[in-house]
Amino acid sequence: MRETTNKSNHLVSVITPAYNCAEYIEECIGSVLNQTYQNWEMIIVNDKSTDNTQFIVESYAKKDPRIKLFNQEKNAGAAAARNKALELSQGRFVAFLDSDDTWKPNKLERQLEFMLENKYGFTFTSYEIMSDKPLDKKKIFKVPEKINYNKYLKNTIIGNLTVVMDKEILGDIRVEVGYLEDVLTWMKYLREGHIAYGLDENLAMYRVAENSVSSNKFKNAKRYFWCLRKKQKLSLMKSINCQIGYMFNATKKRLL
Repeated sequence: MRETTNKSNHLVSVITPAYNCAEYIEECIGSVLNQTYQNWEMIIVNDKSTDNTQFIVESYAKKDPRIKLFNQEKNAGAAAARNKALELSQGRFVAFLDSDDTWKPNKLERQLEFMLENKYGFTFTSYEIMSDKPLDKKKIFKVPEKINYNKYLKNTIIGNLTVVMDKEILGDIRVEVGYLEDVLTWMKYLREGHIAYGLDENLAMYRVAENSVSSNKFKNAKRYFWCLRKKQKLSLMKSINCQIGYMFNATKKRLL
């Protein structure tokens, strides 16, 4: 790795909301501990879990001061948990990782190298699907070199668990609240004129729950149209056009 990504001042703040994730949180934390790039802090916001999530995270935090736990007084949702973690973050770089997902060991190293060498403020990577049930074949979502606002409206290709953002370029980072909060957040920065740059390397593992895929298809399609009309305030015709692109690309992803 070049010296630019090895400087101690390039702290990465890993943002992790956690709610009733005792089954997976250790694997998630372990994937951060195993990073080849070690200058990070992991801020886990426990969103009033009712299982052993808090106890598990506390046990890791006692062993490693880079792991920081904040307990919400009441359940407020993933967006509020992410924003609390962002408020507490000290790093120049912000990386998102949900409590049931994991990273490959060289994820942060490769992505920071990619960003610093090219002066990119907003990046994402390819990622792999993992499931509790056996998959017919390995599913990897590959990413384009870059994506702007208009292209993203038709293809929500950015995986939340792969995103790293640079505060020095983007300024204060906040997550949008509402349906499809990650999609709304990326739209916000893209609409401001920023470009998201893709690193086409499989650097993360996205967990798909066995019972979540089919039931969410129609719901997400409805919510996406609401997002286009009410949040992005697009015309009816443009919203329909973008919705067709969104559904086409979503279908393509499922057929991989």
